[in-house]
Amino acid sequence: MTILEINNLGKSFGKFTALNGVSMNVNRGEVYGFIGPNGAGKSTTIRILLGILKASHGEAKIFGLDAWKDAVEIHKRIAYVPGDVTLWPNLTGGEVIDLFMKLRGGLNTSKKQELIERFKLDPSKKCRTYSKGNRQKVALVAAFASNADLFILDEPTSGLDPLMEKVFQESVMEVKSAGKSVLLSSHILSEVEKLCDRIGIIRQGSIIETGTLQELRHLTRTNLLIETKQPVEDLHSLKGVYEIEQKEASLSFQVDSDDLDAVMKHISNFGLVKLESSPPTLEDLFMRHYEGSTTSSLGVGGES
Repeated sequence: MTILEINNLGKSFGKFTALNGVSMNVNRGEVYGFIGPNGAGKSTTIRILLGILKASHGEAKIFGLDAWKDAVEIHKRIAYVPGDVTLWPNLTGGEVIDLFMKLRGGLNTSKKQELIERFKLDPSKKCRTYSKGNRQKVALVAAFASNADLFILDEPTSGLDPLMEKVFQESVMEVKSAGKSVLLSSHILSEVEKLCDRIGIIRQGSIIETGTLQELRHLTRTNLLIETKQPVEDLHSLKGVYEIEQKEASLSFQVDSDDLDAVMKHISNFGLVKLESSPPTLEDLFMRHYEGSTTSSLGVGGES
């Protein structure tokens, strides 16, 4: 069942085109990774889904409802966490969490308390005293303590330490196992790789690739570390070989998946003694799409 559906979505600001024909969908019980560099159009897409911006053309639907016209109804069933949370300075963290939960029409005290302990948040402090990481924790506790059907998370772990990132990842998997859906926009590619069932890569306002991580592996390079009895000749001239580097007695390089068979046959002629192969990561995939592009930065903050 499709929970979120975008078809040919476009958004222009004057002469600048922020989104150009974006299409994607998120199914029930699915974690969908939405990745791209700053300025690619991720946050613009999310703002349209939240009913904050009106699309120039195309359609965005959540639960079969129009994201712009039916925003109030949609917000009853979604939880949103931005990458830079702003809170009421004179309220405590606990008061803000209670307020958010009451706005959604319910207050699950036991779930809230469990999440406060897991995220190691002190809810008695005023929000003005919180660090960026603690402000993120307030938003995450409020979101995961809710009974939302769709979680829209835009750089949600910005400011969290690695231990808290792990708690966040566990929380995502818990809502997924409960049949909920998650749209996760993140620059932490290892996070996307661990959590997401499918991935959409956006560049300059257009989706350039979408699919499961397995389906996108063909775009990436495998990392090889080898030792041979004799020096390997003509490796530079082989098709699909990159980043060749001599490391003492070993040779490391990357190989396009399509050319792996031919490269392995070639290096086996020189007496293979040691071979280490590491699978391509999402970061390899991502950099492959953006190499040579001036928009290849993976900044933490900024407009996107």
